[in-house]
Amino acid sequence: MAKVGYIFIATNGEEYAEDKAWMQQYGCVQVIEELSEHERLRPMWKQLISSLERGDELVVSRFSNALRGTRELATFIEYCRVKVVRIISIQDRIDTFDELFPDTKPSQVIRMFGSLSEECAVLRKASAHIIHLQQNIRPPKKSERALSKLEREKNIVNMYNEGHSIDDIFAISGFTSRSSVFRILNKHGVTLNRGPHSGPLKKRNKE
Repeated sequence: MAKVGYIFIATNGEEYAEDKAWMQQYGCVQVIEELSEHERLRPMWKQLISSLERGDELVVSRFSNALRGTRELATFIEYCRVKVVRIISIQDRIDTFDELFPDTKPSQVIRMFGSLSEECAVLRKASAHIIHLQQNIRPPKKSERALSKLEREKNIVNMYNEGHSIDDIFAISGFTSRSSVFRILNKHGVTLNRGPHSGPLKKRNKE
């Protein structure tokens, strides 16, 4: 006989911190945390279910967190009934041994069944959103950073050749010093032909 907990981390992990602490205090030998990117297959959940033995206790945060619909819930309950596995759902306040939550009413259980599909849909949407952010919002690749740098330099050169002042170029360059603008112009062989500067920039002699 063993107690084990399961939490699917669909959103911010801090939301499940209290449930994890509850499971640990209850005596779970392990609290399995499934990551959002594994929502479709849930390999940890499948391993857990296949490892359950007669007399074990399975603690979940709530049924909509562990399961993905009423059909899956019905199959899960029947499986645990045959295996004589005790099910405890913390947030649903359900204990199949009727010991932990004696105040839970049948109406609350029915409400849980009725809202399960909607809660599962919300959970899956949150998980999909996280995966989308993880896959699409990333730091630019080295080649992209190099291209961006080259485009900025090209823009500085073009603006100077078109007659824009150094002040105007500096304002949109993103640099923190005007000398960086002159460095780019010098790098690309631009002849300075107005203002106090004329001809290519020369290296300063070290004193």
